[in-house]
This record gives sequence, C-alpha cells and structure tokens, in this order.
Amino acid sequence: MSNSGSNAGSTELVAVDIGGTHARFALASVDDQGHITLDEPVTLHTSDHGSFQLAWQAFRERMGGTLPDAISIAIAGPVGGDVIRFTNNPWIIRPAMIPEKMGVSRYTVVNDFAAVAYAVALAPEDQFLHLAGPDVPLPTSGTLSVLGPGTGLGVAHLWRNGLPHGKGGFYHVQATEGGHVDYAPLDLIEDAILARLRKRHNRVSVERVVSGPAIVDIYQTLAAMETRAVHDVTDVELWTAGTSHSDPLAAAAVDRFCLSLGSAAGDYALAHGASGVVIAGGLGYRIRETILSSGFSERFCAKGRFASMMAQIPVKLITHPQPGLFGAAAAYVREHHQ
Repeated sequence: MSNSGSNAGSTELVAVDIGGTHARFALASVDDQGHITLDEPVTLHTSDHGSFQLAWQAFRERMGGTLPDAISIAIAGPVGGDVIRFTNNPWIIRPAMIPEKMGVSRYTVVNDFAAVAYAVALAPEDQFLHLAGPDVPLPTSGTLSVLGPGTGLGVAHLWRNGLPHGKGGFYHVQATEGGHVDYAPLDLIEDAILARLRKRHNRVSVERVVSGPAIVDIYQTLAAMETRAVHDVTDVELWTAGTSHSDPLAAAAVDRFCLSLGSAAGDYALAHGASGVVIAGGLGYRIRETILSSGFSERFCAKGRFASMMAQIPVKLITHPQPGLFGAAAAYVREHHQ
C-alpha cells in the first residue's frame, strides 16, 4: 500500500463530507490492512463560507496549519464533469483544481451516498439497528439499497458477491440521483401534500416529501386539513416539537413523514432488486424510535402483488456516527490502493 503520511505502513488523508447544510472534515488513517480510523470530526456550516476552498482553509487553521497531502471528498450531488455543482448549496468544485487549491497530491471525489454505501459495505454487524422485515443480518450477497433523508434525499446501491474480505470478497457501489424520481402519493393526505407542492413545483420529486425541510409542507398540509392557522415555523423547530411530542400536529407530521419514508424505501428496493435496505443519516437516527412505532414497515411492504416478497427484506439503520466520512476514506482506499 502506498504511504502518503508520516507513519510507516499507513496512509493519512483528510475525509470530507459536504451536504446542503454542513461540511464535515476529519483526519483519517488507513493501516496496511485497509482498516480506517477517523479522528474527531469538525463540522462547519456551508452558509458560513463562500466556497469549499475557504472552508478548507478554516479547517486547516483549526488543525494548526498542516494537513495530509491526500483528500477524499463526498459530495451531495452528481460528481461527473469538469465542474461539480451542489444540489442544495451554492458551492462549486473543479476537480482538476483540487491539487493546486487544496495543496494535495492525490484526491478522490465521490457522491455522498455512494460514500455511505462504502461505509455500509465495511461496517460491522453491530453498527446496524433493525427497523423492519426479518430481524436477521443484512445479506452478504446481492444488492443493498441505501438511502437517507437530510437536506435532500440521498440514494445509492451496493452489490456484494458473498465472499469474505481477503478471500475473493468484492463489492461495487453505484451512486444514483434516486431522490429526484417522481413522488407517488398513496392516500388522500398525500394527495393534499402533492397538491400543495404542485403550486410551487411543476414536477414534485420524492425529495420534496422525504427530506428534512419537507416536514414544513407536511405540517402545513395537515394544519390546513384541520383548518388551523399556524405561524411560520422552521423545519428544525418542527422536528424538535414533533419528536418530543410537545406539539401534536408536529408529531402527526413526523409520523406522516415516516410513512412516506417507508413507501420510498420500498420503491427503491423494488427498483434495485434489493435483498436488504439500509437507512442512513443523522435524521434517520434521530427519529429511529418514531420509525419503529410508525407505519413505516407496513408502507415498505405495501407493494400490491409483491407485498409478501417485500416482507422478507430486512431493513436496517446504520448507526456509525459518521458514515459519510468513513465511506469517503473507504472510497479513497478503493481508488488508490486496490
């Protein structure tokens, strides 16, 4: 294995995970067996910095002015082309300029949910929480769908050949923009959510309903159905009120969100031919108890003639504290050391 750090037999790099709201940085070390260790992450708000380069400089200053000369960046959006534009923040990155602008010799750029799928591939069984379906480990062969709501809705899938690592074991990660497929309502309440969104968007994608900010439209739709006047409220306030049950209407909106998440997760499993599904992201972890007590599982299986097949698919929540950063480092190892 190549060595870009100061310790013999190890590689040092900076792992970066950039979403619509936050940019997370962590120093990462990879030993000669491919085991990844992350230092404590540093989280910056994307709105506080005019560009990724400026955020990078702020992180470097926090680290004393010196960083490893390798970087792996997980990005919330498509990563092909000469210019990368983020889906939910105004930054742009030109990959060809990364060595010069960041002062590194090697780099990897990967979609953020591809990075999460890399983390899923390597995470041990005890880092998965059971949500729905049979309470069995995730299958080691076939396809796993990976999705997670945050500022947007990330979707990827992962294929594994069923053999152990080091004994012919192989996996392949595929990034997608699955969060932007069409939204399909299943009942009159979701018809009303769609009608509300159609007033602002000619085309309504799943991400408009299954993402952190979407809780506002869900809440306001329910309020209109109850003929209740509500004041302007942020998505952060609604998630807090809904998960704490301090506001029954907000709690109902969170429950409704879980139904839509279940429907979407089942749709992706069908589309990917998946034998397992993993929910990721901080929001999913935050509402895990609500997911378990909601109709998530029933909605996941509500696929008509395929309901019995869907009921046999295990659905898990990855509990690794930083799957995007861990997966970014894993993607770097895959690109540069294998």
